[in-house]
Amino acid sequence: MKHQKTFGRTFLSWMGVVLLCIGSQNLFSQNEEKYRVRLRSDYVKIMDGDAYLNIKATARIEDETLPVPNIEIEIYNEVEGEEVVLGNITTNMNGESKFILHKSMGIKADSTNTYNLGISFNGNDRYRKASKSTSFKEAQIIANLITKDSINYISATLKETASDSVLAGESLDVQIQRLFKPLKIGEEFNFTDENGTILVPVEEGIPGMDGKLTIEVVLNDSDAYGTLKDIVIAPVGIPIVDESTFDQRKMWSTRDKTPLFLLIFVNAIIFVVWGLFIYLIANLYRITKN
Repeated sequence: MKHQKTFGRTFLSWMGVVLLCIGSQNLFSQNEEKYRVRLRSDYVKIMDGDAYLNIKATARIEDETLPVPNIEIEIYNEVEGEEVVLGNITTNMNGESKFILHKSMGIKADSTNTYNLGISFNGNDRYRKASKSTSFKEAQIIANLITKDSINYISATLKETASDSVLAGESLDVQIQRLFKPLKIGEEFNFTDENGTILVPVEEGIPGMDGKLTIEVVLNDSDAYGTLKDIVIAPVGIPIVDESTFDQRKMWSTRDKTPLFLLIFVNAIIFVVWGLFIYLIANLYRITKN
């Protein structure tokens, strides 16, 4: 009896050790399966338009960088050591999201006129928690179309908003909006002069709808100011001639604009086939009468 009790206690002890090992192994496996999320946040501002954060979440999974979809990200404003929550957003299937920074949110800058925004992900069963900070100062691009000696130019000035001082030595891109990819004009690098200004000629012969060109002046991904963009509608292009035949009677037009020859041909075939049927039925009727 004593040996049975000793054996029972030993057996229970060993079972406890085995279960503890299995539990620890499962816990270790779960922690090991969690992937590290990489967050990216880019500040973008359109002059006289929206300011927003372009957010992207990726993870390194099996030696491949993949987007992280459907995760909730919190956006907050860091002010004097405190975090003021601005809102939450969920990434799409490409791991991307766009968070609009409305004026009503009352985002505050620090003593150096720098805005500090943070984004964070709290983690889940598959991914670890992650965070990322973005800092920027307010600046603006003032772009206009001017004409000198019968040549059209885009003049643009870059200023810091808080101090109202011009920014020299910054590279601005000048480009024309296109369906797939913008058409760059001017030099490869257009650096602002001591007055914070660039002057880029607009080439002649560029086609545009109704002769209007949508020209963008862009400060791309600046460490201090983010991405800034100003848009100018310039009536200096060549009007596009609409050569589309979609509204004419063509094979690729809508049903109500079917070509006449096709309508006549098809209806003639239908008339002949039905006429043949009627003729055969009439002959069969006569045969049965006789």
